[in-house]
Amino acid sequence: MKKFDQINVIPFIDIMLVALAIVLLTATFITQGIIEINLPTAKNATAESQLETIEISIDVNKQLYYQQQPSSLEQISIQLEKLSKQTPIVLKIDKLVSFGQFTQLIDLLKTYQLDRLSIMTIQSK
Repeated sequence: MKKFDQINVIPFIDIMLVALAIVLLTATFITQGIIEINLPTAKNATAESQLETIEISIDVNKQLYYQQQPSSLEQISIQLEKLSKQTPIVLKIDKLVSFGQFTQLIDLLKTYQLDRLSIMTIQSK
């Protein structure tokens, strides 16, 4: 049996560089937390308020999000029950989402008397 006087670290360095590249690439996507929503346009849109708000979104695939976390209507109902009636709510709903799903969400908000709503749009030119 041959005795090893030194260890070849070149393959180990290559593996670590590939692992580092993968971590750095995936970390940038995770921290952005972007939900792809194609907002409708409106001529009379106003700037977004800087108050502490609750954001509820529906993307083009009809997936609901509460504070940018995937949720169901039942999970959102549990969260809304805990809120004060004065809590501002921002709705970001893709323009291709059916009106029926939008109506379900509005009905849920009315159930808990959360009427401080803002519907996010893009200002048209």
